[in-house]
Amino acid sequence: MFKFFKVIALLEGVSYLALFSNMLFIKPTNFTLYKTLLFPIGMAHGLLFVTYIILAIMLKFEQNWDWKKFGIICLASVVPFGTFYIEKKYLKNV
Repeated sequence: MFKFFKVIALLEGVSYLALFSNMLFIKPTNFTLYKTLLFPIGMAHGLLFVTYIILAIMLKFEQNWDWKKFGIICLASVVPFGTFYIEKKYLKNV
């Protein structure tokens, strides 16, 4: 399950950056393309975000993480590049 969490963390980070890039770069130049891409990217990101949080909760109890580590791992899902940092700092031992 730990390796699966690492994959979900990476995919969640990529989907967050894709959603953010869609808003920053495509919306001002091509609003129609922005609206077309918003639903599939947003849906993928939402599903990956929920999966990330559920897996983090499951791993908190399985791996006996303290509350500080668990909080940092959950908080990283809402910060750009946060899941990449978590993968390097906390999940590198697998």
